[in-house]
Amino acid sequence: MAFEKTLLITGGAGFIGSHLVRLMVNKYPGYHIVNLDKLTYAGNLENLRDVEGSPNYTFVKGDITDAEQIQQLFARYGFDGVIHLAAESHVDRSIANPMSFIETNIVGAVVLLNAARFHWKNPEGKRFYHISTDEVYGSLGETGYFTEKTPYDPRSPYSASKASSDHLVRAYYHTYGLPVVISNCSNNYGPYQFPEKLLPLMIHNIRHNKPLPVYGDGQNTRDWLWVEDHTAAIDLIYHKGRTGETYNIGGNNEWKNISLVQELCDIMDGLLGRPAGASRQLITFVKDRPGHDRRYAIDASKLKNELGWEPTVQATEGLRRTAQWYLDNAAWLERVASGAYHVAHD
Repeated sequence: MAFEKTLLITGGAGFIGSHLVRLMVNKYPGYHIVNLDKLTYAGNLENLRDVEGSPNYTFVKGDITDAEQIQQLFARYGFDGVIHLAAESHVDRSIANPMSFIETNIVGAVVLLNAARFHWKNPEGKRFYHISTDEVYGSLGETGYFTEKTPYDPRSPYSASKASSDHLVRAYYHTYGLPVVISNCSNNYGPYQFPEKLLPLMIHNIRHNKPLPVYGDGQNTRDWLWVEDHTAAIDLIYHKGRTGETYNIGGNNEWKNISLVQELCDIMDGLLGRPAGASRQLITFVKDRPGHDRRYAIDASKLKNELGWEPTVQATEGLRRTAQWYLDNAAWLERVASGAYHVAHD
């Protein structure tokens, strides 16, 4: 079958990646979507059961740090584009084991960049899209927002590794003329998220009447982005974003951690038929994480003004959808939760 484009999506069996693969496979039947994933603890092919038989979808198990395999894949499939999501992404894990983040997030990005540079002798019609995080900007005070012009100030090994990969992507644009685009997003939430992350962890623990660990005083603030709003933005940026540019993607949905957990408790009480306030009794404050950024907030006006994107799912509606999905898919959550962390947020 002849395809009009062949796209490599790295990390496509993960949380955001699986939503993106599903979107691209279904929306663009003329595209061949190749999903490369190492299938670490956070990658799960069960997330993609509904598209695995699609004629325009191919899964490849592999490691982005394996330069030989990456070169072979470029030679075999002749990729027109790369959407790079594969990453070690959990702050607590980066504190415990920084080296794995350096290898995957920095070395892996360079391996992909080198392959694209080698194979795209004529860059016309090609695009290397690097997905990053708002954590590269550091921590905000009580007011203000991250913009695309905010200086980088990473505070954890995770955010430092992502900042490094962002800089390298830009360097390949300026040095080699590689056609790149970057986006930095806020905290994603929704179905299929690995349960070391805040919301699925809390949903799991509420179901089982286990403590709900909240770091520090619970006043750390994050902007929450519905995962399908994020993938819609990725689709737009890949196809219509300006080469060499960075776009911030935010949900316009700020919550203090403690307020978010309390709201989720109330939603879960309603869904589980528990007395009002019952799940809030499970909240337990624990020692704060080292280098825990106080507040993140995204100004996504550039993306709105240039490409017309805005988030569609807000606040309580998104939390309710998320909680309902995890309750409806309790068996999935139990299977992947068996090896998860007991304390986890970002």
